Amino acid sequence: MTVDTGLLPEPTNAEKMRGLPWAIVGNVGNTVFNSLTVVGGAVFVLFLNELGLSKTQLGFTLSLVPFFGLLALFIAPTVARYGFKRAFLAAWGARSAITALFLLTPWILMRYGSQSAFIFIIVVVALKAIFQTINATASHPWVQEFVPNAVRGKFTATSNLWGTISGLLAVAGAGYVLENYAGLGRFGLLFGIGVCFSLIAIWAMSFVPGGAAIVFGKEKTRYPYHQALVDAVRDIDFRRYLIGVGLVTLGTVPLAAFFPLFMQDEVGLSSGQVVWLGTGSLLGSLLSIYLWGWAADRYGSKPVMLSSLIVGTLLSVCWLLIPRHSDLSFYMAMALAFLLGLVSGGWGIGYVRLLYVSVVPPARKTQYMALFQAWIGLVTGVSLLVAGQLLDYSGGVSGQFLFLTLSPYLVLFAARLIFPLASVLFLKPIRADESVTTGEFVGMFLRGNPFVAMESLIGFHRAKSEIAAVSMTERLGQAKSPLIVEELLKALADPRFNVRFEAIISIARTRSDHRLTQALARVLKGDNPALSVIAAWALGRIGEPGGQTALREGLNSRYRSVQAHCVRALGALGDSDSIPLLRERLNTETDPGLQMAYASALGQLGAREATGKLLALLRGNEDEEQRMELALALARIVGNDSEYIQLFRATQAEVETPISQAVFSLKKKLDKLFAADSDLPILIDECANAWAKGDTSTGAASLRQLILLVTPAKQEGQKGARITILHHCAERLDEFDATRIEYVLLALHTLNTGWL
Repeated sequence: MTVDTGLLPEPTNAEKMRGLPWAIVGNVGNTVFNSLTVVGGAVFVLFLNELGLSKTQLGFTLSLVPFFGLLALFIAPTVARYGFKRAFLAAWGARSAITALFLLTPWILMRYGSQSAFIFIIVVVALKAIFQTINATASHPWVQEFVPNAVRGKFTATSNLWGTISGLLAVAGAGYVLENYAGLGRFGLLFGIGVCFSLIAIWAMSFVPGGAAIVFGKEKTRYPYHQALVDAVRDIDFRRYLIGVGLVTLGTVPLAAFFPLFMQDEVGLSSGQVVWLGTGSLLGSLLSIYLWGWAADRYGSKPVMLSSLIVGTLLSVCWLLIPRHSDLSFYMAMALAFLLGLVSGGWGIGYVRLLYVSVVPPARKTQYMALFQAWIGLVTGVSLLVAGQLLDYSGGVSGQFLFLTLSPYLVLFAARLIFPLASVLFLKPIRADESVTTGEFVGMFLRGNPFVAMESLIGFHRAKSEIAAVSMTERLGQAKSPLIVEELLKALADPRFNVRFEAIISIARTRSDHRLTQALARVLKGDNPALSVIAAWALGRIGEPGGQTALREGLNSRYRSVQAHCVRALGALGDSDSIPLLRERLNTETDPGLQMAYASALGQLGAREATGKLLALLRGNEDEEQRMELALALARIVGNDSEYIQLFRATQAEVETPISQAVFSLKKKLDKLFAADSDLPILIDECANAWAKGDTSTGAASLRQLILLVTPAKQEGQKGARITILHHCAERLDEFDATRIEYVLLALHTLNTGWL
């Protein structure tokens, strides 16, 4: 079988990127044109309603454009041979000229009557539909060609952003014209402005590259093209896509087409207010469109598409709750339009990106796109035709059922709820490029602070100086959101040291992610000890199991500082499997820094077997700060180190009073265990009073006697580590008196927590 051959060289990515700004200008012109003239838009629907058309006539008129989309199946080869770009520009120009014929409608109405005006409109819409079909048939393959996939979501978002701004201005202006002027002439003014912007769009699109002619083999027969159509229909993902998008079309198009009449007839808004609702939707879209495009490029088409579809579907049903003919109707409708605008862009970007990137093979884009256009045209046309007839047949429906106001439009809302939700069953199984599931994607916005995440994300990419980059990297960590993982990875690969350093700290502060853990592991193994040290600390703080392997390997680093931080991190992670290795190294290590790291980690791990070595290190150490850390390690072996820290902090301002209070608190507990021993309460009182009076020497001696009085009676059956610690403390109190306060703290902690 012969497929698309004879392709001219495709433009380079550089040429494509240079053409994208022109494509955006073209989209801006087309958006204004569509906002003011498109068949099915609010302005055009209100125009037909002003002519007095019935709902059936209106539905028939609106269905002509999508029904003519079936022509795509037959004209696609001709369009391809003629050239996508040339066919696109020629058809667009013809469509603009035909749209200008609507300006003659008032004259025909006055001269020949309403029936002739209706026929005239049908003829003009049909002609416009023909050229619009040619335009669309050429557009889809051309757009797939000239937009690089790597930036497709971003381009779509940027293009839609500027299109939204222009559409917002166009809709606001149209609402003003319709609200302040009367007669069909106001519609003619809007149609004329739309045609002018269409001509600007044609001029801009002429600078976009690509769209060259395609030859379907050398055979004279048309078999290769039709065979490719059959192959496209056999593509299961393409079928799922067509069914899914078709169901969404059945649910959304009829309500969107007749929505202006619903708001006018049922809710009681004026023509201008109905058009102004579009500004609310466009404002919401303006705020979110870039986010949707960014998310589609990063996480894939389906999560963006499906999450937006589901939320938008549920929100759309809320139109039924808008109060009717109330002063609040317009404001509540505007608020709901804004919310729908926030989410609707995700569907628009997601389903188009899925079509271009995952569903349609570039080598057969002509056939696939022709089928897509024909199918959507058929579904759209049928839905509009049926919707118009249903509205006429149910014109007498009214009343109230529970909280719902019954009206002819209720069936359209039911379709808006049922069909899009059913489409998820077909769209979800399509193979695509998503990196997360839809549920995971939604969950990203529920964890951390998504607003801070987006603010810092944008600020990170805009940061020019190193100071700004460091500041925004810090801000990324504060968001604690999965949305900023990619930016943290980029910061970690930044050539500027300070940015990389700050990235490690931010990673430690944010939520754990396996990609971030792996990235930190690579930094740990690198040859930059300044970064490896902080990476080891970060892995210990994050606490993800995947970091333990890297930290264990880091114990063999050629840098002692890296080894020390890996040891401490393993202790922070509670890696009890490392206890034998850490004990072995502690027994042979001579470096003071590493000795302290091993001791601290073994204390955190509760390694009772290391008690003797830690006590020996404590006795021989002359540095007060290190002695306090060693005492803390032993207190952790005893257990409940938070109480030890509390007692330690209490002694920072004054030693005597907190020690006295701690001794006195032992009295009630010891009395229960040694009720028959009359000397114990007296000894406790003497000890507490001595410390309270500042007689630290007597207080230390009394505490030593207290330890010796208690431990023999309870030695049997007690854990050896605690007995060893108490006896060692008693010996050191005899040796150092009260000059080594760490022994006093450790003895009291062991008596209060570990012993009793």
